[in-house]
Amino acid sequence: MAILVTGGAGFIGSNFVLDWLAQTQETLVNLDKLTYAGNLRNLAPVNTNPNHIFVQGDIGDRALVGTLLSRYQPRAVLNFAAESHVDRSISGPAEFIHTNIVGSFHLLEAVRAYWTALPAGPASAFRLLHVSTDEVYGSLLAGEAAFSESRRYEPNSPYSASKAASDHLVRAYHHTYGLPVLTTNCSNNYGPLHFPEKLIPLMIVNALAGKPLPVYGDGQQIRDWLYVKDHCAAIRLVLERGRPGDTYNVGGWNEQANIDIVHAVCALLDEMQPRRDGRGYAQQISFVADRPGHDRRYAIDARKIKQELGWKPAETFASGLRKTVRWYLDNPQWVRDVQSGSYRDWVAHQYPGGGTAP
Repeated sequence: MAILVTGGAGFIGSNFVLDWLAQTQETLVNLDKLTYAGNLRNLAPVNTNPNHIFVQGDIGDRALVGTLLSRYQPRAVLNFAAESHVDRSISGPAEFIHTNIVGSFHLLEAVRAYWTALPAGPASAFRLLHVSTDEVYGSLLAGEAAFSESRRYEPNSPYSASKAASDHLVRAYHHTYGLPVLTTNCSNNYGPLHFPEKLIPLMIVNALAGKPLPVYGDGQQIRDWLYVKDHCAAIRLVLERGRPGDTYNVGGWNEQANIDIVHAVCALLDEMQPRRDGRGYAQQISFVADRPGHDRRYAIDARKIKQELGWKPAETFASGLRKTVRWYLDNPQWVRDVQSGSYRDWVAHQYPGGGTAP
C-alpha cells in the first residue's frame, strides 16, 4: 500500500508528510519540484524513514508522474503542489498559470490513465484529493455569511483565479470521467515550517531581526486562521471518509483582522524573547501601501466537515499561535537557511524600504 503526495516539501505538504509517517507504516511517495518554497530541511525528521520516498519533479511532467504511479501503485494521490502567494501572483502570474492550471491538468491526465487501468476493486477504492483555498470564493462584506461549499466562485487575484481553475478541472474530471476526486478548500494556515513571506512568519522573522513589521493598508483585512496540524488531520479524515465528488471547507472558526494578528505575535514575542531595549515589538509596526485588489474578508463555514465527518480544530488560535512562535524561536537555523538571496530580493521588491518603523 502506498500514497503519492505532490508538493510534499512545502509548508502544508511537509507537515502532512511528517504527521502521516508518524502515524502509519504505509509508504509515502513525495513528489516536489523544490521551488523557492519547497525545502528539503522540512523533511529532515524522515530522511532515514524507509517508508518515505522523495522524488524531485514537476506535477506537469506527465511521464514522470505516470512512472511513479505505475511503479508504486498508490491507493491515493494528494495534490498539495501549487504556487500559493497572492503577492507573487500579482507581480508574476505566469508561474501560477503554469503550475496551478497546466500542471493540475497534466496531473489529472496521468492519474486518469492510471485509475482507468486499475482492476475494479482498487479502482473503486482509489481517491485523488485536491487541496485548494477559500480565496476562490472571493471577498465577503462585513456581516455576510461565511463561505459554504455551495458559494459561487469569485476569485479576485491571479493566484485565486488559478486555483479556481484547478478546482473546476478536478470537478470536471469527476463528472465527465468518473474519477473519484475529493476537494478541500481551507482558510489561512499557520504553524511550523511556514515560509516567511506570509503574514505570521514574516512578522516573527522581521521582529526578531529588528526590522519593520509591514502591514498592508489599515490592517483591517479579516481572515480565518487554521493551525496547519489541524488542517492535516482534516485532510486525513476527508481522504478516509469523504464522498467522491464532494468538496469540504476546512476552517479554524477564527476570524481575525491582520493588525490584531500582528499585535498578538508581538505580545508573544514580548513574553518569550523580549527586546533588549525593553520596548515592545509593536513599536516596529509599519503601515505600507495596500496590495492591489486586496480582498477585505474571508470566513469559512466548516459545519459540513464537522457534521458529516466529525472534524473540528483541536487548537484554539491562542494555543496554535503560541506553538508557532515557539517553533520559530527554537529553529533559528531553519529560518537562516530559507532566507536565501532570492527571498531577500523578493522582500526588497515587495516592501521597498520596508516602511519606517517608529
